[in-house]
Amino acid sequence: MSRSRSPVVPGWFDPDVAEFHLLGTRCRACGAVFFPREEVFCRNPGCAGGELVEVPLSRRGTVWSYTDARYRPPAPYVSDPDTEWRPYTLVAVELAAERMVVLGQAAPGVSVGDLEVGAEVELVPGVLNEDAGHTWTTWHWKPVADGRGEAP
Repeated sequence: MSRSRSPVVPGWFDPDVAEFHLLGTRCRACGAVFFPREEVFCRNPGCAGGELVEVPLSRRGTVWSYTDARYRPPAPYVSDPDTEWRPYTLVAVELAAERMVVLGQAAPGVSVGDLEVGAEVELVPGVLNEDAGHTWTTWHWKPVADGRGEAP
């Protein structure tokens, strides 16, 4: 039996495109970009407001900050309280074009020892949780390999 797949947060990324990317919104009046998406009004205090349009965000950026999560977070994070907790790495990334910081988990296998502030990372599709019938998809940040195929 095949699992059904759906994004953890609908509308934050498009899981069905070849070039996986986050989806934000841009104000047509002032050009401000928002992620998470803004659906109601422009949050720029200097803007009288304008139409908000969906835009794909940069797929690459630089590490702004990072840490490991050594505690079991509360809901809606999905985890089995009967299993041993395994820490994961969180990365705050400054997007290349938008110059805004987006938080996300590092790709599986990436630890704080693999990261440094200013290093280039790229957005990759990921899985937050699976059960017998469903897969919840998300995004991850992965260090960009150098010309030798090695992570920086």
